[in-house]
Amino acid sequence: VIEKAFRVTKGTLEIRPVFHFTPKRIEAHVCICFVAFKVYKELERILKINQINHSVEKVISIAKTITTIKVMLPYSQTRITKTMILTKKQKSIASLFEDQFWKKIQGDA
Repeated sequence: VIEKAFRVTKGTLEIRPVFHFTPKRIEAHVCICFVAFKVYKELERILKINQINHSVEKVISIAKTITTIKVMLPYSQTRITKTMILTKKQKSIASLFEDQFWKKIQGDA
């Protein structure tokens, strides 16, 4: 388990040794690395539970193609926010999240 975690952090997350000289910065770096690893493992767990046959790397790649557009209407000062989920792959990963997640992004909640 430890070796696999090390491989993920070194390979997939591309975390490399960083030389910090103060205890506060060292602790912050370790904390960031731990959080990144935890997010990776949580996404891996969610994919498995939902029987999504994509790797974490593939899901991240797909997620990077999702765009949110924000428009301010000039006369009414109304803001419109729309998340563009267009492809089948985008829709397959969007379904992993609760509806409230997307409503918060779109500003509807």
